[in-house]
Amino acid sequence: MRTRPTTTVSLSHRLAFSTPAVRRALNARVATVVGCLEGDVTASAAGDLPDRFLEALAGADASAVWLALAVLDAELPTTEDVQRVVRAIRLDGVDVAFGAPVSRTIGAWAGPGTVTEVQVVRGGTLVDLEHTARAGLATGIQRVARETSRRWVRDHDVQLVGWGGSHTHLRSLTAGEQHRALHGGPAPAQDRGSREVVVVPWESTYLLPELSPERPRNERIAALAQFARSRTGVIGFDCVPITTAETTALGVSEAFATNLAAVRHMDRVSAISEAAATEYRGWASMLASIGQVGPSVHADVLPAEAPPATPEALASVGADLTLPGLPMVLCVGTHEPRKNHVALLHAAELLWASGLQFNLVLVGGRSWNDDAFQEAVAVARGRNRPLDVVTSMTDDHLWAAYRVAHCVVFPSLNEGFGLPIAEALACGTPVVTSGYGSMAEIAAAGGAVLIDPRDDASIASGLRALLTDVGLHTALGAQARSRPPRSWDDYAGDVWASLTT
Repeated sequence: MRTRPTTTVSLSHRLAFSTPAVRRALNARVATVVGCLEGDVTASAAGDLPDRFLEALAGADASAVWLALAVLDAELPTTEDVQRVVRAIRLDGVDVAFGAPVSRTIGAWAGPGTVTEVQVVRGGTLVDLEHTARAGLATGIQRVARETSRRWVRDHDVQLVGWGGSHTHLRSLTAGEQHRALHGGPAPAQDRGSREVVVVPWESTYLLPELSPERPRNERIAALAQFARSRTGVIGFDCVPITTAETTALGVSEAFATNLAAVRHMDRVSAISEAAATEYRGWASMLASIGQVGPSVHADVLPAEAPPATPEALASVGADLTLPGLPMVLCVGTHEPRKNHVALLHAAELLWASGLQFNLVLVGGRSWNDDAFQEAVAVARGRNRPLDVVTSMTDDHLWAAYRVAHCVVFPSLNEGFGLPIAEALACGTPVVTSGYGSMAEIAAAGGAVLIDPRDDASIASGLRALLTDVGLHTALGAQARSRPPRSWDDYAGDVWASLTT
């Protein structure tokens, strides 16, 4: 069977014979690439642009190819894209390698009156807040990204970006998105008159203070880290989808693996605890088997600031979540297997069945694989146990709940940090938590009873001690109140130094 021969169209041909709109757009893009690689392009040199472009890319340098693809296509290329064009240059030359594919892309977006703007950022700092700009809640990762980025914006010259298309290109956040990324709240109204600007970092700094689970996004971050001649850094929250994969939903571990595939090309990881740093260093040590080194890993421990609770919030929490004469035990965390709520409910039942009186309040939204938790809640309610499940709570009420609680219990199986532990202790409230990893790390400064989260009897024993031993409760409360303070300002400054110096 004979194959039909393909017609190769060179970039020079496209420049000469494209429509005026495409030709203007393509010339502007070529000028940007040449300007970045060789210096400013002046109007008098415009006629030499094609030759200068061909000369600049003739060496098949992967970084130069990455830049050219990013600017001409208005999309960040993947490592595979860069490798394919590098090979094409070596086989057929630059003119052919950058011919039909790029021009076809430009023809698609350069219609009448619709020319996408491409901004090459040189020497700047980009902060990627794709998910945080979309999330109204301030849970876990989003809270860290939001609190940290807000201070970076205050103290440094940074540009906030997200992703456009199907996670194919970086773009500037609109004013409304920037506000939500930094302060939370409802989804912003459409910004009037705003046009999407495609952002291409070059000889700059790219910081990722949130988790990126999307494969297309991670493939492009990996190429950016390798070829954009930029400093790259990420906040490392944990490796839970690898170390305790059995507690995650189907597909989570795979998504996280694509994230690690990008992170392995980055310069630095700022882990949120020493325990998280141990996980990332363990992963990085495996990269020697594929001839790579991976990023340097440094621990910058999260802070635990406790803003004052308003009298209104304290009164509301007291009225809604406490029972007369009973100490309130608080647990904060999403309802997923890793948080170990089923074991907690069994431990609580052991105590209730023995005659110990207290009410248990679980604060957190539903998450994956929570059927067993929902069944355990139904059983406890069927026995008329004093149990409340609160799926949504404002920050004001959460800080009040920490203070109203007799103690906080957090028997998680694995945490990158365990923010509710630190927040409760910052409020002066004793904690029952797991005796290893980041949880024991947080508890080391005092204020907590350590238990084995895989042993229901151990959880019950820790709770019993704080519910019945007044002296222990008083001593741990005093230890919690005397813990050395650490603010979000401290944390944001430490992470900035770790990732940018």
